[in-house]
Amino acid sequence: MTEKATAAAWIAAQKNAEPPRAKSLLMTLFGDAIAPHGGTIWLGSLIELMAPFGVSDRLVRTSVFRLTEEGWLAAARNGRRSAYSITDDALKRFGKAYRRVYAPLEPAWDGQWVLLLATHADIAPSERTLFRKQLAWEGFGMMAPGVYAHPAPDEDAIPGLLERFGLQEQLFVVTARDLPGAGGKPLREAVGEAWALDEVRDGYLRFIERFAPLARIVDGGAVSPEQAFRIRTLLIHAFRRVQLHDPKLPSSLLPGDWPGNASYALCRDIYRKVCGPAEEWLLAALRREDANAAEAAPYFYERFGGLGQATAAGAVSPQASSASAPLSPP
Repeated sequence: MTEKATAAAWIAAQKNAEPPRAKSLLMTLFGDAIAPHGGTIWLGSLIELMAPFGVSDRLVRTSVFRLTEEGWLAAARNGRRSAYSITDDALKRFGKAYRRVYAPLEPAWDGQWVLLLATHADIAPSERTLFRKQLAWEGFGMMAPGVYAHPAPDEDAIPGLLERFGLQEQLFVVTARDLPGAGGKPLREAVGEAWALDEVRDGYLRFIERFAPLARIVDGGAVSPEQAFRIRTLLIHAFRRVQLHDPKLPSSLLPGDWPGNASYALCRDIYRKVCGPAEEWLLAALRREDANAAEAAPYFYERFGGLGQATAAGAVSPQASSASAPLSPP
């Protein structure tokens, strides 16, 4: 069996074994592929890009209509044609989510924790569940009723979260570390109590089992542009679903056999190998309806610590320093 045939067989097997939901796959497509190319796509191009995943044009239309109603997309018409653009608010939300997916592995941790101290009497009951969900999405665990903790959170997200729920006057935001010689439990023991890491571990192990064979296929290099695009989309769709449940704790607090780093490295290596030909296929689809569709923005090539500058022919050239491009878009 040729390498190309093996790639085709792998794609077909994944499609049949775990078909992604259309709306969720569209979210992946917009964040991973459309946002770097200006954030706008004509409906015909979108239908073409989704067809290889078994998503009908009718289902694409239904899904983008729902995403528009939910504020993720904005629709525009030009005669009988429709285009969909990522809204400004959604672009920020995409950026936050996808920074978690593409960001290089976390730096060294200084041993300091961030604690949020709340009295639930000050939080409206209708807001409590949503607030807890948002904290969990930010990686915070609940150490005790009203006490939420994370050793290395995105501190820039905390002011926005408190403002959104109107809790600036209800929560204390403090830093803490173990007090040497006090004789109490070390904070690291809270990891097993405050976070359900077994589910995250299982998700990473399933990801490795599913995509490790693919790494050997793409190493052969004979993957067509269409296959590369499908592989890249399925790869990020699967990795995103695991990553967004990971509280992103420092490695020093995790078990020695934690599979998160291995999963990241696997995703990074496959993504880098298929990036060039995938961009070739994507641009061809975009330019069938818009001859002036933009090349990927520079920040795209900063993903996974640097992809290399993919050309229309799928070649790769050295990329500039990561300091040269913004990291805020997805």
